Amino acid sequence: MITVATWNVLHRVHAENWGEDVLKYWPDESERIAAVTARLVGRAEQVIALQEVSGDQLASLRLALTGRTVHSLRYPRVPAPRQGRCSLRDPGEYLVLLVNGPSRENVTESFEDDRGKGTLAVEVAGTLVVATHVSGDQRRTRQLARLAELAAAPPGHAAVLLGDFNTDRATVASALGTGFTVADLPPDALPTRPHTSGSASPWIDHVVVRGAGVSGAVVESTDGLSDHNLVRASITT
Repeated sequence: MITVATWNVLHRVHAENWGEDVLKYWPDESERIAAVTARLVGRAEQVIALQEVSGDQLASLRLALTGRTVHSLRYPRVPAPRQGRCSLRDPGEYLVLLVNGPSRENVTESFEDDRGKGTLAVEVAGTLVVATHVSGDQRRTRQLARLAELAAAPPGHAAVLLGDFNTDRATVASALGTGFTVADLPPDALPTRPHTSGSASPWIDHVVVRGAGVSGAVVESTDGLSDHNLVRASITT
């Protein structure tokens, strides 16, 4: 069994550009970065996928998580403030996988149609684990097709997809196709991306498996550290 989690930790520049509530709770980004790192240090999952990781956040994780392997993909696009200056030392945006135990990097690529989204895949205990962040518009169709292709590549191997898919469970399941299972959350699950208005689904962060079983999927509150909550689950192969 492999225990996994996925969490979009919210890049500071995106928070400022979109006026996210986290700015009110955490006006000092260095303090929020330390709090995010402290939250992750205490996690027991063997594999944790993170999206929207700033360079400053990544540096903090590398210093604190000495017992884990930190895999990362830096996107070609660097988030730029719409107003003012960026407070980050390294404003780059990263996709990250934190792994307990042996792992081997397999694929790292940004999507051709969105240089600020992509996929990072590593092999863990004979399973391909793919972290991803998918665009929130029509580009997702091509991107999900690419994810399905990557997950099906190792014949006879199980695959796990973890990430912010920017759409609901049914859309992800339909786009990935036969053989993939998107973890079903409890009826009373917290939103993975809480919001107060609009028609978009509040459950857009998912754990997906191919050739494996998934159970115990739960959404955990991150207490305002990000605009997303964390999703965790257990994988059996």
